[in-house]
Amino acid sequence: MKYLSAGLMCLFVVSASAAETIRFWNLASETVTSIRLARSGTGDFGTDLAKIDADGEVDHDERLAIKNLSPGLYDASITFKSGRACLVNKINIEAGSIFSVEEKDLVSCRK
Repeated sequence: MKYLSAGLMCLFVVSASAAETIRFWNLASETVTSIRLARSGTGDFGTDLAKIDADGEVDHDERLAIKNLSPGLYDASITFKSGRACLVNKINIEAGSIFSVEEKDLVSCRK
């Protein structure tokens, strides 16, 4: 019985940590070469999350798993392979969820 309990406990721990992984889904028309997040309104953009990916980029329709990201309201600074750089404001990121960026979400773009 104690082995069964230990097995169930391990299963719960794995499931709980997997549920906390947040994913970024690139639905924009181009490959993302850099994505940095900041708590909404702060402008304090963190590390480049695209570097987490094996090739350092997030292709169109690709999902990127991001661990250790706290849920909340974020702004994103995104750079694309073409050199275009844009902002996305007020992305609501929830624990264990997928957040996406589409062309319609991009503002203040420049090349």
